[in-house]
Amino acid sequence: MAAARLPSTDLPRVAEALEMIAPRWSVWVLMTLASQPGPLRYTKLKEHLPWLGDGQLHPRLRALSEAGLVERTAQTRLHVTYGLTARGRDLMPSLTALAGWGDAHLEKNLVLNRVTGKSEPERIPAAQNAEDTLAVIGHRHATVLLWTLKARGTTTMAALSAEAMADHSPSAIYSPIRRLIDDGIVSVSRDDVASLQLTAPGQALAPIYRALSAWATARPLPDAESHLVWGTPRIPAAARSGQWAAHQARKASQAVAMSQPPAPAPVTAWRPGELFSAATTGPSR
Repeated sequence: MAAARLPSTDLPRVAEALEMIAPRWSVWVLMTLASQPGPLRYTKLKEHLPWLGDGQLHPRLRALSEAGLVERTAQTRLHVTYGLTARGRDLMPSLTALAGWGDAHLEKNLVLNRVTGKSEPERIPAAQNAEDTLAVIGHRHATVLLWTLKARGTTTMAALSAEAMADHSPSAIYSPIRRLIDDGIVSVSRDDVASLQLTAPGQALAPIYRALSAWATARPLPDAESHLVWGTPRIPAAARSGQWAAHQARKASQAVAMSQPPAPAPVTAWRPGELFSAATTGPSR
């Protein structure tokens, strides 16, 4: 398989994890359950997600239960509760990283702040930011292409196709790579030979893939800092001097906390109260 040729054996598991949570409303359900102190009855869960009909919520709960992320407990025939499994709770840092990237890099509509009288980017709920990010990186072949570009640096379309999509025809790369270019994750230069590389937002996906890698391989999250492909670069001791070294140290601490770039200082993970921008109006996208 093409994945086995890359300098990381966790790529297939990360791709599988993304496929598991990519279906629409999955993240909303998971983050809603995570924001509660305990399991919820179906009617209570639906109160938190009023825009979802039974035909949307039931299939999501069933799929997430089959994936081992949500636990369904039948107290009686009419008393059924839903809560996160331990595996589901362990996934929360990955969802936080997805939401942080979306908040920092996805376009926002401008809305009028009635207090200041100025226009500012609209406030998007954390779960919606995470789902919007999944729409950017969760489509077919996106993960293996981004993973390969991160490992190789700058490369040609032909070389990328041969390494990341060796089991497909050379032309199969055009659609997914064009989508990544249009979304601003990959850039193409046309000098003597057209070459591809990750943009700054593409490089900023590192906290997402580190967290997903740790989760998918059941490793402690701090261990992901040294990920072979997406790990934080180590700074030689001899180079640590002056303001440059201090600046790099701040960058490293942000990566560990999975903060939302380009904030200058680490930020904490989303709090339950921040899940919704308007609790009863539904997602703003």
